[in-house]
Amino acid sequence: MTAPFLIEPEILDGERRRAAVECLRAAQVKLPTWSELADPTRIPDGVGTNLKSVGPDEPDAKNLWRVHWFNAADRKARVPLPGHVVLPQALTGVKAPIVVLLGRRFPMIGAHKVLAAYACLVPRLVTGHFDPAHDRAVWPSTGNYCRGGVAISRILRCRGVAVLPAGMSQERFDWLNEWVSDPADIIRTPGTESNVKEIYDKCAELARDERNVIINQFSEFANYLIHYYCTGAAFDRVFAHVKSDNPNRRLAAFVSATGSAGTIAAGDYLKSRHGAKIAAAEAVECPTMLCNGYGEHNIQGIGDKHIPLIHNVMNTDLVVGVSELASDSLNLLFGGNVGRSYLVGRRKIDPDVVRTFDDIGISGLANIVAAIKVAKHLDFSADEVVMTVATDSALLYASERRSFLARRYSDGFDEVNAGEIFSRHLEGIADDHVLELTHFDRKRIFNLGYFTWVEQQGVSLDDFEQRRDQRFWRSLVDGIPRWDRLIDDFNVEVGAAPAR
Repeated sequence: MTAPFLIEPEILDGERRRAAVECLRAAQVKLPTWSELADPTRIPDGVGTNLKSVGPDEPDAKNLWRVHWFNAADRKARVPLPGHVVLPQALTGVKAPIVVLLGRRFPMIGAHKVLAAYACLVPRLVTGHFDPAHDRAVWPSTGNYCRGGVAISRILRCRGVAVLPAGMSQERFDWLNEWVSDPADIIRTPGTESNVKEIYDKCAELARDERNVIINQFSEFANYLIHYYCTGAAFDRVFAHVKSDNPNRRLAAFVSATGSAGTIAAGDYLKSRHGAKIAAAEAVECPTMLCNGYGEHNIQGIGDKHIPLIHNVMNTDLVVGVSELASDSLNLLFGGNVGRSYLVGRRKIDPDVVRTFDDIGISGLANIVAAIKVAKHLDFSADEVVMTVATDSALLYASERRSFLARRYSDGFDEVNAGEIFSRHLEGIADDHVLELTHFDRKRIFNLGYFTWVEQQGVSLDDFEQRRDQRFWRSLVDGIPRWDRLIDDFNVEVGAAPAR
């Protein structure tokens, strides 16, 4: 695939690369390799010791060494096992254990999208595609990725610009207001979660200025690669732990809302190792993959009405539709004292499990609903494990809870209402809006991407087509060691003491 959609692991511009070296040398920043983030035991011992003096939300380059899945609940210390929760049958209604990894433990933004942002900017620095003194990193997103981009840009001495829909949660904008140096670096586009094209249109306008480098998560193959390599390995580590209690367990499915199609790349990793099925979730209010549909919804974090360039569609096994009513309702159920009292008191759910939902945001709730649907549809047994992810935490959606409460329960929310939500959106989940993909279905979904990427965004037809072949994706993965070598070489030239 040709530039600018695919950056090869080779130096493009030595002069711009030297400028990046000088910038990071002045800041005394050392970059973690992808292998160190995939397996933090490879990180030098001194890093962990010196990290203790730095808070996980500080704009400090030392926090680059926390951009991995192995942070403790306090988001400061490192642990041998990524944070996760195993949801019991009493909550899910299915025999299959549903395991949820917690993106909340990532630094600075409390969401795992900061990992993708790091992976998308650093290749540009080490290959000479980005000059921190001259260029501006533009981060189009529906919320978490652009926050991650602003955070990574700031600590790498680059100027970051967030582009996101005006209708996203207020908490996202509150965070951005604290992290940008200029309010003009927050660009609001029309609409909400489903209005991705409006983001693209704004980026096309910004790209007319050569200083603006558009780092589009939907077409950044580094986003795919870092989740294949790091997120896939994290899930694999947790599954090994879950399996240790029962050797008969197998990893049956990995479920992820597509969003930018970064996280779902972990499914390719897990499928290659365990044969797990890959299920892509989307909102039924905007059923793009299910029936070439359109619409608008509030499952924040899964932008749609198009097929991301980095989605390996031909390796996807199922599509699952989830209603925004389910995720909004569960956000209310788990986010307040009334709902939690009902869950613990009436439903006898372990209080520790209920408290874990502090670390599960709206898209995570949607992923859980989708995982339950997959387990029901495929009749999974107690030995068949379904894994999914909570990208961010409930902290980002307090304003959404208040808004939903005002719309749906203006007379007050009580235990009866909590019971109704549980009965409808957990106990009553059916396997509707679930499609097992045939080869024809995969081709149909793949072909939908043509209209965005070839007709609108300028990807050549040859580049678009080669993504059908799994050899294309394997070749990307084969290049990961070269990225590590480029980062190592760059660090040698920086010559700075590690940011420890």
